[in-house]
Amino acid sequence: MPSSVKMRFYGPFCAFRTLLIYCPVSFSKLLAVAHKLGLPAPEREYRFDAERRWRFDFAWPALKIAVEIEGGVWIRGRHVRPVGYLGDLEKYNRAVVLGWRVLRYAPHQLGQLELDLHALLDAGE
Repeated sequence: MPSSVKMRFYGPFCAFRTLLIYCPVSFSKLLAVAHKLGLPAPEREYRFDAERRWRFDFAWPALKIAVEIEGGVWIRGRHVRPVGYLGDLEKYNRAVVLGWRVLRYAPHQLGQLELDLHALLDAGE
């Protein structure tokens, strides 16, 4: 983890979206699930829209599948405040228009990731 990133944890959850890229629990869980399903490691902070600077936390661009981990749920973080929430709506709607399938989780919900990814992969065949 870069030394410029300050670690702040609230219980077992990473507090800020930028930290989630470095949160070993989230990324190691994603890698384990990807490996189990025969997927390559996801790209981190993948920029999906050429017109905007939006990025997905994790993405498989060839499959157009993205995973977003929404931080700050319990501490009134950016994703649950009005401006952040409205911005997320715009981002996710644009992603769908561009053909992306986006899975959204709070960090404690990552246990559902394997089932959801498996269902998306089965639906795409």
